[in-house]
Amino acid sequence: MGMKNAFKNLLNLRTLKQTGIVLGSLVLFSFLVSFFSYAFSNNLSEKQEDYMNSNYRIFGLNIPKNLNFAGERVPQNDFSIKESLDREFLTNTYWQSNALLLFKRANRWFPVIEPILKKNNIPDDFKYVALIESHLTNAVSPAGATGFWQFVEPTAKNYGLEINSDIDERYNVEKSTQAACQYFKDAYAKFGNWTLVAASYNLGMGGIENQLKRQQADNYYDLLLNEETGRYVYRVLALKTILQNPKGFGFEIRKKDLYHRIPTTTLKVDSSITDLAGFAINKGFNYKVLKLFNPWLRSATLPNPEKKMYLIQFPKKEYLQKAFDEIEADSLKNALKLDSSSYYNPKDTTAIPKKQEQTK
Repeated sequence: MGMKNAFKNLLNLRTLKQTGIVLGSLVLFSFLVSFFSYAFSNNLSEKQEDYMNSNYRIFGLNIPKNLNFAGERVPQNDFSIKESLDREFLTNTYWQSNALLLFKRANRWFPVIEPILKKNNIPDDFKYVALIESHLTNAVSPAGATGFWQFVEPTAKNYGLEINSDIDERYNVEKSTQAACQYFKDAYAKFGNWTLVAASYNLGMGGIENQLKRQQADNYYDLLLNEETGRYVYRVLALKTILQNPKGFGFEIRKKDLYHRIPTTTLKVDSSITDLAGFAINKGFNYKVLKLFNPWLRSATLPNPEKKMYLIQFPKKEYLQKAFDEIEADSLKNALKLDSSSYYNPKDTTAIPKKQEQTK
């Protein structure tokens, strides 16, 4: 009986050992899989970090010699001009986070601004004025300048934009761009020079006119101006050049990194809306979406006693029904006719056609 029990115990011991070996093997295998997966993933991260560290350099920049604004040549025969250009190119190249945001936003908004400039015979380079004015956001300055084009209220009303407690069309990109075009036309009629027109957008027509008379000068590059206006055109030139040639300034811009245009449908409204939240919900959206796509609506209602025609935009339903990653895919962008043009093509802006010059 004792021998039999001893034999059973021996068998149980062997079974336990075998079970332990199997379990230990499984644990070891699981550990090795996890370890190598982590090591592989971590190795990729380290490789990327090593690449960044080994390839990241800070360089002085070669400023192009053939710069122009709206076809007007930029002189570089003066140390002050060269150093002003150097400052703006360096600042905007090495402020990478800001530059990347500008690339992203420009891909969405330049296609909205460009045709309005073209329709008004305004040189395409003026889209970069909006870029430096507001970074293509509905910014509000301490002085109350508002929207992409940073209109102050009196000037905005003077150029036909509606502003009251319920509506502020400075937040409407299309309408404010049209108003800016009218300003550019008026300024060009006064100065006959697009570079001075751009500078006047910062200092005002009267301010530029006074400085030209006071300093007995006839162009922007010979004027001694305040800090902001003195940097203004150089900043436009720097951002224009960087956005048209990103790789030349160290930016690797992938199509998937950009903000793309969101397809919209437009509703015509010629009556009052007493509850914009309810209106949005009734259309299958919500208040947030309504305000994001129509920031010119400044309150929770739209009084319209005069029966004006307002255009209210909503995103297309198929946009909201798709996952975000799918929306960013090229196939869906094509299906929804989203813009995917390379706005920073070097052929983007070179000079004003002769025909345009004659019509101004």
